[in-house]
Amino acid sequence: MNANHWTAADIPDQTGRTAVVTGANSGLGLATARELARRGAHVILTVRTEDKGREAVESILAEIPKASLEARRLDLADLDSVAAFAEALHADLSAVDLLVNNAGVMAPPRSLSPQGHERQFATNHLGHFALTGRLMDLVEAGSAPRVVTVSSLAHHRGEIHFDDLTGAKRYSAAGFYGQSKLANALFGLELDRRLRAAGSPVASLLAHPGFTATQLVANGVNPFLRFIGGWFAELISQPVEDGVLPQLRAATDPEAQGGQYYGPDGRKERQGRPVLAPLNAKATDPETAKRLWTVSEKLTGVRFTIANGT
Repeated sequence: MNANHWTAADIPDQTGRTAVVTGANSGLGLATARELARRGAHVILTVRTEDKGREAVESILAEIPKASLEARRLDLADLDSVAAFAEALHADLSAVDLLVNNAGVMAPPRSLSPQGHERQFATNHLGHFALTGRLMDLVEAGSAPRVVTVSSLAHHRGEIHFDDLTGAKRYSAAGFYGQSKLANALFGLELDRRLRAAGSPVASLLAHPGFTATQLVANGVNPFLRFIGGWFAELISQPVEDGVLPQLRAATDPEAQGGQYYGPDGRKERQGRPVLAPLNAKATDPETAKRLWTVSEKLTGVRFTIANGT
């Protein structure tokens, strides 16, 4: 394998491993589930509706008849749904080897989650924070366990509005998307710091897909984003099969390490092969990360228990 030309063909055998992939009914999540299943993993696809879950499973089985799959309902915007999902998973499993925090919403008009949080921050960050915390004991029981959180190029433009996390004072759809993606990056790196300090076997990594032709933009509620999501995105984006490679590499490359961030190697990281990518300095600030962690604990009611520490 040439490390600078990594492809899905380089994914090692995943037989015996259990992976949880959020937002797995379409786009990057579905592609992640498909490739992990192709290599032998048992993949749990989280979806917001049972119908979409069945469709996703059937689409993979049509290509990989022997794939080991199951779909489970999870609405990351709803912390009660996260708690119910985690409780059911604990009842059925003793370990999770891989958690891919992939699901996301992008730039809708302002709305609030059932618990009163801004929907992008709730779905993209708080839901994944709570899910990871509630599943940490299962992940720590896994074999060579990893947590991969999917951020975005938008994290470079993000700011954490600690004094207005819900956007009640001032809301920008794109701006609050950037906030949620910066939060993903801050969370992934802070989780890595805490895991290392506790001597945990779990590695926390980050990835971003560059500009990839998914339905995230095309199906957005924002009319302008729906417009550009149709034809303009086709001109500047890469196919899902390429865009998914950074998160697959972060999830499976034996050489990948905690704290690393993978993205495309092309111009401005929009397209290309998956390689180590630079993070904005805001994402690597430990003080901001600690503050966000404390706020996230308060907003979700979830505290992490990590091996030999918290």
